[in-house]
This record gives sequence, C-alpha cells and structure tokens, in this order.
Amino acid sequence: MAGAMPRRSAVSTLTVLVLGGCGFQLRRPAELQLKRVCLSGFDRYSGLADELRRQLRASPGVVLVESPAEADVVLLSQADVQEQVAAASSAAGRVTEVTLRTRFTFTVTRTDGRPGLAASTLAQSRDMSYAETSALAKEQEAQLMFRAMHRDIASQVLRRMAALPASGLSNAAPAGDAAASAAR
Repeated sequence: MAGAMPRRSAVSTLTVLVLGGCGFQLRRPAELQLKRVCLSGFDRYSGLADELRRQLRASPGVVLVESPAEADVVLLSQADVQEQVAAASSAAGRVTEVTLRTRFTFTVTRTDGRPGLAASTLAQSRDMSYAETSALAKEQEAQLMFRAMHRDIASQVLRRMAALPASGLSNAAPAGDAAASAAR
C-alpha cells in the first residue's frame, strides 16, 4: 500500500507533462478586443443574461458597464425565449417526453458607429423523459438543462464578439456615409 502513493504521483506528473507537451489547454474564456461591454434588452430574470455576465467577468480585462454611452460595444437582446413542449405521450394521454428549447436573437453594435454583428439567432433543444410521479425532480433536471444550454449559447456569443477587431476599419468614413453625415 505504501508504494501506491508514489506511483499515482508519477502517473499524475506524467499525464500533466504529456498533455502540456502536446499543446492541450483547458478551454479559456473568450478574449474580447473591445473591453467595455453593455448588455441591453434582457429581462430582469434572464438566465442567459446571468450566464453572459458571468462569462464576460471571467474574460480578461472586460468590464461590464450599465450605460451604452460608456461601452465599446452593446449586446442587444431582441428575443430570449425558453420553452418546454410535450414531445411524446402515452396511450392514456400522459406526457412521457418533453423537448426543452431556448432561442436567443441578438445584435452587437459598436458605440463608435462602426458595424458590429448583424442580427443573429442561436437556438438549442434537448429532449428529456418526463413522469408526473417525479414532477419536482424533472423540473430541477429541466432547469439544469436550460443552464447548460445558456452556458453554450453564451460561449458562442462571446466567441463571435471576440472575432470583432478593436480597430478593424479605418477612421475615414466611406463616401456614402460622409454624405449622409453631412446632410444631418
């Protein structure tokens, strides 16, 4: 039994060295070029907004601001929907399976007038068995599945935002924009 401990330690060390040597890294939060972010249009109790805030706070150097005027970029929620739909039922008419769906439609705008991301929709669904006899447990399971879907959608949104360059366009406005600005 005394020899088991050094062997485990050696295996652990070897595993770390092999994984580190091949370039393996745990998934890190998206690193945004635009550091001041404002979330807008979300429901007060949105689970997706909570997950976005959590992931944005974990992203290096990102600061969440309340006002779009203070932000480099504004993430505007146009639709944040989650629903449960009966997917299968027994011969007696009892629901035996439900489909959980979440859909998020958003735009990202830069406060300096440059384009961000056009309106995009991200959607996910999961199937879950259902039994009336364990309704409370199934409700808790559904909430865990919704949180997992929110985590995945938030990661996708941040990866898209990370692709936005901090200064991708030149400072000079295109000729059509200059004429429109002059007319104002």
